[in-house]
Amino acid sequence: MKKMMLFLGGMCFFILLITGSCTGTKQAVDVSDKEQMAFDQKVGDTVEISSDSTEYEIIIIEPGFNFWLQSIARPEGYYSQSFLENRNQIYVINYNQRVLQPMRYSPSLYEWQIDYNPNIDYGYEVNYKLYNYFIYFQRKYNQRLGPFVPRI
Repeated sequence: MKKMMLFLGGMCFFILLITGSCTGTKQAVDVSDKEQMAFDQKVGDTVEISSDSTEYEIIIIEPGFNFWLQSIARPEGYYSQSFLENRNQIYVINYNQRVLQPMRYSPSLYEWQIDYNPNIDYGYEVNYKLYNYFIYFQRKYNQRLGPFVPRI
């Protein structure tokens, strides 16, 4: 009897473990007409991300990103620098892992690794624009670089 109860208890735990690890469907991202306009742009524009107080610079050549950043993204100052740094760290890790897996993830989306060191203070502007590029990238290409739904 004791073995039977132990077996049934183990089976219940196993069933709960399996059903608990299943995920539901991914939440769809709603894209407005204005945002879709940014995604549909074909002419490349360049956004330089740099800070006067640091020597770091990122150059993003992505059609529509500058328009999206100016018209759709939350304004500078909306997020704290620590929030941006925490999210960027997660996004960079996941992005770089995908760069290293070209058979699994499209090498046309994940071309180069991003050198982002969480121990360096890149400043607010660099973190703000990098974060918004990750949001733009995830929304435009229907990617998920972390556990968060890429919202605006």
